Amino acid sequence: MLSVVIPTLNAEKSLTRVLAALIRPTVRGLIKDVVIVDGGSSDGTEQIAETSGANFIQAPKGRGTQLAAGAQAARGEWLLFLHADTVLQPGWEEEVETLLERLEKRGEKGLDFAAVFKFALDDFSFWARMLERVVSWRCWLFGLPYGDQGLLVSRRLYDKLGGYRPLQIMEDVDLVRRIGRRRLVFLRAPAVTSPERYLNDGYIARSSRNAFCLMLYYLGINPDRIARIYAGRSN
Repeated sequence: MLSVVIPTLNAEKSLTRVLAALIRPTVRGLIKDVVIVDGGSSDGTEQIAETSGANFIQAPKGRGTQLAAGAQAARGEWLLFLHADTVLQPGWEEEVETLLERLEKRGEKGLDFAAVFKFALDDFSFWARMLERVVSWRCWLFGLPYGDQGLLVSRRLYDKLGGYRPLQIMEDVDLVRRIGRRRLVFLRAPAVTSPERYLNDGYIARSSRNAFCLMLYYLGINPDRIARIYAGRSN
């Protein structure tokens, strides 16, 4: 019924857990195929993908480019885009199945919706809980989830909108803006993401940089320039 698309780049530390959360729904028939799109890993990512039985393909480095390539290779009527460090929690498949059943009853209109999961971090700290709350407010006020919340979208809607663009950064915001708030469903199931970036840079510093990059995007700054700022490079 649905295809899972995961872009990777040296993701061996987290990929096994991400794939483990997909085993049960695959056995039940909810997941038709898993497509792992690699941007040039030098670690054990390919071996993990092949052991899991996923379809492993390669694409030029860049999340937007990789996601687009994965969507093209996927075979499902619905596409679930998932980051390589984001683990869906038990029960997510039941909620998705319920949603798809409800949308199916709406016929063709049901294919014009998309859904995202609840943002969560794999960290017990105060700052992690605060960031989760801020993300919840952002989604509620602006209808603006990020890619680390996953994205479930019908192939029909994805193709109609033109899919992911080959952007180095903000590819998730770009597509979500085209989907529009009225067509977004916010699921209760958490998608738990690695806190590594926040622990390395500091929660305040990383969150501030993320907000600054988002502002630059809305001001029309070239995404390649924003990507360098996001990575902490000035040129």
